[in-house]
Amino acid sequence: QVQLVESGGGLVQPGGSLRLSCAASGIIFSTHVMAWYRQAPGKERELVASITPGSSTNSYTNYADSVKGRFSISRDNAKNTIYLQMNTLGPEDTAVYYCNAQKQVAGVMLAYWGQGTQVTVSS
Repeated sequence: QVQLVESGGGLVQPGGSLRLSCAASGIIFSTHVMAWYRQAPGKERELVASITPGSSTNSYTNYADSVKGRFSISRDNAKNTIYLQMNTLGPEDTAVYYCNAQKQVAGVMLAYWGQGTQVTVSS
């Protein structure tokens, strides 16, 4: 059974920082693309950042334009965990953040989701 468990969300003031974690089980972690998505009230879920399979030193990362330079995604294959370091947070970053794992197998894209963690940026 695949499980993705997010943690680290909460309430933070504008300009502050948070680090989200996502612990995976039930998958061969190092072979999956891992990503963070977010969904704000009334909006569609959007990709925040992704990281390709492999080690932390030879993975490629991708970011939404709105978070480039402020957020950083990383992975620790020894711990089956990804992280999202979020700096200089603003009210526009308020959303539920979801962890996602993806892998294409025999032409079929398998995707798994965590339950989400709430991030609220407010003074």
